[in-house]
Amino acid sequence: MRENLLGLLSSIGINIDERWQWATELFVVVTIVLVINLAVRVVLGYMERGAKHSKNVWDDALINAAGAPIRLAVWIIGLVVAGRLAAQQSEAAQILEWLSTSRGVGLTLCFAWFLIRLIREIEQAVWERNRHKTGDDAMDKHSMEAISKLVRAAVMITTVLVVLQTLGFSVSGVLAFGGIGGIAVGFAAKDILANFFGGLFIYLDKPFVVGDWIKSPDQDIEGTVENIGWRRTVVRRFDKRPLYVPNGTFNNISVENPSRMTNRRIYETIGVRYCDHEAVTLIVDEIRSYLENHEEIDSGQTLIVNFNAFNDCSLDFFIYTFTKTTAWVEYHKVKHAILLDVYEIIRKRGGDMAFPTTTLDIPQPLVTQGQ
Repeated sequence: MRENLLGLLSSIGINIDERWQWATELFVVVTIVLVINLAVRVVLGYMERGAKHSKNVWDDALINAAGAPIRLAVWIIGLVVAGRLAAQQSEAAQILEWLSTSRGVGLTLCFAWFLIRLIREIEQAVWERNRHKTGDDAMDKHSMEAISKLVRAAVMITTVLVVLQTLGFSVSGVLAFGGIGGIAVGFAAKDILANFFGGLFIYLDKPFVVGDWIKSPDQDIEGTVENIGWRRTVVRRFDKRPLYVPNGTFNNISVENPSRMTNRRIYETIGVRYCDHEAVTLIVDEIRSYLENHEEIDSGQTLIVNFNAFNDCSLDFFIYTFTKTTAWVEYHKVKHAILLDVYEIIRKRGGDMAFPTTTLDIPQPLVTQGQ
């Protein structure tokens, strides 16, 4: 390397005194590194401007991720070359070997840094492009973050193994030790692992996301999901108290997600007096017609209004229908108005709501004897 550099200087008419040859060589190497870094910056800037006019997210992510690692890699190579020149001056073979190892470790770390930046850039670019989509094409930000974290963790673990191999450690021995240690740790920390994989399945299967209202028929869990971590999920109860649920719990219980309901149901049983039996059919038919034409009722869903039972003090019919809105407050406003209108229909037909009553039936012979 040194002879090639001196030959290059001699070919352009520059003859250096032997006492200053090593200093000149270092100066030339540093200058070349600076020029290459400047050229890389200019080329990447030109490519970045061109990529902005493209609709493809991959080129933007690749260019943004590559800039800093490439410039650092150039500096590493330049410093290693300069170090080798200095080591040749002192004739230290051990330093040359150390520099070769350092170059391998440095370039490996630069490549890992590039991959981690690329993953982050792709995540942000894909999310910005798809954040406004709805329905089946919608993407969940928390799932994207979970997947990108897993990929970055895989890159980091692989980088550590490659660096250890470069430094002369036996990777097979490390893996064997890790396997045995992993079994021991697995038995000792099975709950932690259960919570970790529970969180992973929540991210992948997406039974709920942050902001959803969830409830469990198996345990006393109901509220709004506030945060989904790798170990636990925070559920804010409706009385505003936080509930911290280990993620492993969700592997063993059923979870309802009312936030994803398509409609809300109105299911009410209404009783009229026995003396209104002649008007029951008219009342039921009119209420059914009223609901079928109501603007807040989803006519595409099941709608039933039928006489149901002879109760102790009433003739019962039931209303079974679904509102278009799923909002809790709006639903109760709609239900409030419908129930009042139903009562008005009953009154209009000459009927009235039933209430518990007791009728005393005295036989006629007893009345005669009393007289």
